[in-house]
Amino acid sequence: MTTYRALIAEDEPLLALTLVQTLQRLWPELQLGGVAEHGIAAVQEALAQRPDILFLDIKMPGKTGLEAAAELAEDWPESTPFPLVVFVTAYDDFAVEAFDQAAVDYILKPVSDARLLKTIERLKGRLGQNQQRAAELERIVSHLRTLLPAPSAASERLAVIRAAVGNQVRMIPVSEVLYFEAADKYVNVVTADSESLIRISLKELLPQLDPAEFWQIHRGTAVNIKRVHTAVRDDAGKLFLRLHGRSESLAVSRIYAHLFRQM
Repeated sequence: MTTYRALIAEDEPLLALTLVQTLQRLWPELQLGGVAEHGIAAVQEALAQRPDILFLDIKMPGKTGLEAAAELAEDWPESTPFPLVVFVTAYDDFAVEAFDQAAVDYILKPVSDARLLKTIERLKGRLGQNQQRAAELERIVSHLRTLLPAPSAASERLAVIRAAVGNQVRMIPVSEVLYFEAADKYVNVVTADSESLIRISLKELLPQLDPAEFWQIHRGTAVNIKRVHTAVRDDAGKLFLRLHGRSESLAVSRIYAHLFRQM
């Protein structure tokens, strides 16, 4: 008999314990790899354990379940089948409708035996189909494109970046920026001939940029699409962008690779 492993990500201890106990009762053969208490831990533990199934709470500190799934889709090794993902959510009409439309597996809090049994049967069926498991990464990537929230619009777009360089402030026209790259609590502003750090997160910066000009290509990178020279795939199928005026190539994650399909 094949043994399958699961990881639970849930920040509410009582709900996590309830889900663990219910799974142990309804699916005793399933091996549980513990509980991740927030979204960052969920990503770390999933990459370390490489489970067959992920139960991801939607609202967690650090990263939401959707953000954790998106990061895993970007970083998951090609040699390992991507886990089946089940989102766990409090009852919310909008969230449930979105999951239904995207055909994503989800269970509602509080978890009922009847609903979890249906999910278990669905999971067992999909786990037993090797061809379907092989396509799971593309499936979740496709769904995440539907479910991930769009960046909020800013009332005004940035025209100039003010970057501190020593005791001076450098004024960088946004039109000259080739790409923005997340660097811990900072963002690296890269032009053809310089790099400067500004103290803002990429998540905070993105709504201030023109989405027609700057495209997010990775959770940590937004590129000036007007400065892209070519999009090239390597032997493994991974997509990279080459820019005018720079020698490095920028990796495009699976989530955003569809933006560069031939039109």
